[in-house]
Amino acid sequence: MARHAVFSSGAKLWRSLACAKSELRLDLTLACGQTFRWRETSEGHWTGVMGGRVWTLTQTEDTLWYYVYTNHAGGKNKPEKTDSLRIDEEEAQSVPPTPDPKVEAEMLRDYFQLHVKLGDLYREWGAADCHFKEIADIFTGVRMLRQDPTECLFSFICTSNNHISRIQGMVERLCQALGTRLCQLDQTSYHDFPTLSSLADSDVEERLRDLGFGYRARFLQQSAKQILDTHGLRWLDGLRNVLYLEARDALRTLPGVGTKVADCVCLMALDKSEAVPVDTHVWQIAKRDYKFTADNRQKTLTEKVHRDIGDFFRKLWGPYAGWAHSVLFCSDLKKFQNLRGDTSLTQSKKEEEREGESKKVKIKRELDGHEKKRKPKAERRKKAKISVKTEEV
Repeated sequence: MARHAVFSSGAKLWRSLACAKSELRLDLTLACGQTFRWRETSEGHWTGVMGGRVWTLTQTEDTLWYYVYTNHAGGKNKPEKTDSLRIDEEEAQSVPPTPDPKVEAEMLRDYFQLHVKLGDLYREWGAADCHFKEIADIFTGVRMLRQDPTECLFSFICTSNNHISRIQGMVERLCQALGTRLCQLDQTSYHDFPTLSSLADSDVEERLRDLGFGYRARFLQQSAKQILDTHGLRWLDGLRNVLYLEARDALRTLPGVGTKVADCVCLMALDKSEAVPVDTHVWQIAKRDYKFTADNRQKTLTEKVHRDIGDFFRKLWGPYAGWAHSVLFCSDLKKFQNLRGDTSLTQSKKEEEREGESKKVKIKRELDGHEKKRKPKAERRKKAKISVKTEEV
């Protein structure tokens, strides 16, 4: 049985790209909630599916290392040929790829958008935003992925009233139920993401409800069907070539896709770096850390609040506002608070030291003042003694 690759056990089998950790941190980027298909399979090693291939990634200070597994697709979970023309197109896209080092290197560069110089952006954001500058020293290397639009859209339809670990489980079950099997490593089977045709099949809603998707099952099936019936296979990819607001509004016509989900897809799959997804979590960040007060009486996240917060951050951070927003979102996740812990402890210690020094100074001043007050009493006592002696004489 094939096993998950580990860099220390066979480094010669791995390929690499020059990439500093300041430009990409795998542990933050792959686990911050923008993708749900990567797992840490051993310390510092992340395994997942991207572009019809199974990868394990790891990194050293200045190098991104990757291992690509040979696919052993056995035909399991292939969609039924209800529409031969449509299926032929999709199967042509999902044929097990022939290993090609140059192609795989380019896939990684594109997926991590390594042409974007993250260090330069961090400096720009830090110069414009003192709060970001404090966070940036700890949360370096958080960058946006350029995901497959179909995978990104249907993964984020699963996020409604959900949390990251549960979403990961849902997406995994979705792929196991409807996606093509790629390979098995140790006891884990890896599947490609389902095609639109697989998702649009008439029995999908019932199957997904049985798998615990609840009301999201209907949204997944209906959105896939609407795309195929109304727009066609290439529609989602084509949204990369239109303006941000046009792409967002187009996505919002799909069942189960609101403004936040549409913004996530725009930012993480459709090249709209200015998109700022706003949920209650981001709203709290805006109010707590940026004293955002527009329409402060509003208790629910309305379209206006969403738009106002997005515009606020776009004005502050510029054309890559969505990227900057993701750094703050990442820094606020509970799973990463241990990274802030050392800094928080250091700051607390400094504050305690300053408090201690302040107390010492205060006590010294009080003592000095007390001594000054006592001196006249001592003199009075001395004078009193002298006067008594004078009377005795």
